[in-house]
Amino acid sequence: MTTFEQMELNDSILRAVTDLGFLSPTAIQAQAIPQILESEKDLIALAQTGTGKTAAFGLPILQQLDSNIEQVQAIILCPTRELCLQISKDLESYSKYLDNAFVLAVYGGADIKKQIDGLKRKPQIVVGTPGRTMDLIKRGMLKINQVNFVVLDEADEMLNMGFREDIDEILEKTGPEKQTLLFSATMPSEIRRITKAYMKNPLEISIGKSNEASVDVEHHYYMVRAADRYAALKRIADFNPDIYAIVFCRTRRETKDIADSLIQDGYNADALHGDLSQAQRDTVMEKFRRKNLQLLVATDVAARGIDVNELTHVINYNLPDDPEAYVHRSGRTGRAGHKGISIIIAHSREGKRIKELEKLIHKKIERKPVPSGEEIVEKRLFASIDKIENTVVDDLQIEPYMATITKKLEWMDRDELLKRIVATEFNTFLNYYKNTKDLNSTEDRDRKSSGEGKRNYTRFFISIGQKQKLKAPQLIGLINDVTQTRDIKIGEIEILRNFSFFEADSKYEELILKSFKNEEVEVEVSNPEGRKKKNENSEEESFWRKEKRNNRKPRFERQKSGKNSFGRRKKQGFGGNRKRGRR
Repeated sequence: MTTFEQMELNDSILRAVTDLGFLSPTAIQAQAIPQILESEKDLIALAQTGTGKTAAFGLPILQQLDSNIEQVQAIILCPTRELCLQISKDLESYSKYLDNAFVLAVYGGADIKKQIDGLKRKPQIVVGTPGRTMDLIKRGMLKINQVNFVVLDEADEMLNMGFREDIDEILEKTGPEKQTLLFSATMPSEIRRITKAYMKNPLEISIGKSNEASVDVEHHYYMVRAADRYAALKRIADFNPDIYAIVFCRTRRETKDIADSLIQDGYNADALHGDLSQAQRDTVMEKFRRKNLQLLVATDVAARGIDVNELTHVINYNLPDDPEAYVHRSGRTGRAGHKGISIIIAHSREGKRIKELEKLIHKKIERKPVPSGEEIVEKRLFASIDKIENTVVDDLQIEPYMATITKKLEWMDRDELLKRIVATEFNTFLNYYKNTKDLNSTEDRDRKSSGEGKRNYTRFFISIGQKQKLKAPQLIGLINDVTQTRDIKIGEIEILRNFSFFEADSKYEELILKSFKNEEVEVEVSNPEGRKKKNENSEEESFWRKEKRNNRKPRFERQKSGKNSFGRRKKQGFGGNRKRGRR
């Protein structure tokens, strides 16, 4: 087993590492630290969150600082304020025995004047979010043309948050004689673009397969009707008395609604979303870190940068639009040697998406039955009994009251006393879950109940999405327009960022493919594994990768010429009530 002592770290850093209780390096640290210390070659490191990436780049950078040079020697970019502060705090811990090592955090939502004052103290390392870093560069307060190290931490998250232009500008302002270190959990095409544009023959190291989920995380899903999703969430929470989890929702509105409902139903929960002020966000996060909250309901954007190592669960109340976001969500549990569970609450028509996720993370997502009321009551009962059994009694505090308590309860025998203790603890659960229904659902049963049991659907891929401002009514209108019929039954629609999926009555499959053949948008049949079926004109690559190509011109926009991007005469919208005309 490799040790930190074998990595030729200096005594001051080893002493700090020992103080922090680090016994041996993680897999990413064991590979990255020697490489950064011994070579000036650029580095791409692929590893999940919670694998010790900060120490992987932080320790070797700290060792190579020159305390006699009063200028910024390393710039570290990260996506969020929380992660920026966490990295800065970690670097300060690693460097506490080093002379003249000064780390400064710069981020939005804070007083820029104080950060400018901090820069005047000549820090050797600046950790910043891209937006605030670029702001300080434009003001002439932060000079990075002579830095020795540039680190892009959670690079994929920064791009997902729209920092592409800022990252490009920052990298262009750095000098040629630097070592660029890119750390990421996933490797989408946009990251590849950065590596080709700004890195010179980088060495790539990877812990596990690309996008592979952590070995310390189990993956489960519960199949329910969409209307029963919230009831299933409550049962999951009730079945796990010691749950400490993030519940991911798709929108701010849903996040607020779910958190409010949980609070009203007596759960220890709160919400984290983009409408909160920074002070409100800090308050919620501080309560969550101290475990004063058990359930934090959050959107993907709001949860970025949360650094909590002891989460027991991550719950996907809704699946993310981007499948790679699931990798980031699940990576927030099972960290720092802890075990965790990633849960998906799926409705009956998301089975295909779960299969796609299994291929992406290279792990099985196990279907679990939603706990019944009886199972929850039994689980909570025995958990409470264990708690009573393990309670430490302070005789000095309780003794003055024992005489009164004994006299008050002396008429009850042992069995009667135990029954009343249980009843006091569990009457609420017993009453709530009395005669509750089975929430577990099957696709066949749901389709039958909705009148769709005899209809066969084909799943189609279409090469437009949110980026082209596509919405479900527009997509239906487009299908009607191109096929010149309104008789096609449309099933599930999934609109993602750069592409979408829709289900349509299988008997119209040939008509849909033929009608879109000469259109600018691309429509093809998608098989259950989530890949487009191969034909003479299709490429073999994954649709996830293909649809994230760089500089792809939007296809779903209207032109000033009076025609839309399909080359068709403009009409009153893409869907809704409009008259069909001959083409």
